[in-house]
Amino acid sequence: MLATIKNYIKSKVSAPAVTEKSVVEAYDLWSAEYDMQPDNLMLHLDGQLFSYLISQVDIKGKQVADIGCGTGRHWPAMFNKQPAGLTGFDVSGGMLGKLKEKYPAAHTSLIIDNLFMNTPDAAFDVIVSTLTVAHIEDIEEAMLAWCRLLKNGGEMIITDFHPHTLAFGGKRTFKHNNAVLAVQNHVHPIYTIKEVLLKNGFHLLSQEEIKIDESMKPFYARQDALHVYEKYKGFPVIYGIHLKKE
Repeated sequence: MLATIKNYIKSKVSAPAVTEKSVVEAYDLWSAEYDMQPDNLMLHLDGQLFSYLISQVDIKGKQVADIGCGTGRHWPAMFNKQPAGLTGFDVSGGMLGKLKEKYPAAHTSLIIDNLFMNTPDAAFDVIVSTLTVAHIEDIEEAMLAWCRLLKNGGEMIITDFHPHTLAFGGKRTFKHNNAVLAVQNHVHPIYTIKEVLLKNGFHLLSQEEIKIDESMKPFYARQDALHVYEKYKGFPVIYGIHLKKE
């Protein structure tokens, strides 16, 4: 953990200047083009990982919460599994607006803090959250709220940018008006997230990670970023965990 923190601080000091935006501002700006990123490696890998994890969960006839839903990238896959309801939560009004364009009848809610005070206890059978948790500063507060929202016997799937890569200077960046912008992230070791959940009645069903390897080189080449590929080759870039609440 100390090595991770030291490298994170070092990366902040030595990294080239990139304009960092708050999560809300960044995703509001990004929302217009978020669904038009065929060469975005993280979205590609998250699609693979989420497809595997959600295949292990029966959501038919159940209430599902998608926390950090964005534009609803994973909604077609989940709707195919016939949930009774699917509710999207996000901090970005721009992202929720794009989701509403695709699913006008969608149930959505703008996240204003970690507490979800307007959502009743045990409202959902399943919670999914993809590429989101590193954007949350107080991760323990958020996880405790998610515990409250989930029914006993419910399941939770989390995927995100791997904290090891974030700690070594990895960023979530996008282009806007010819500028490269980065989204604010916080490094949360995976075990800290699991620890909160395990202490609150969950047990771990599976944990997965994907490392940067030769098969991903074309994604970097198309972005003229082979230097980034060489820097992070062999690093775990994304992880996923699947837990159940007893």
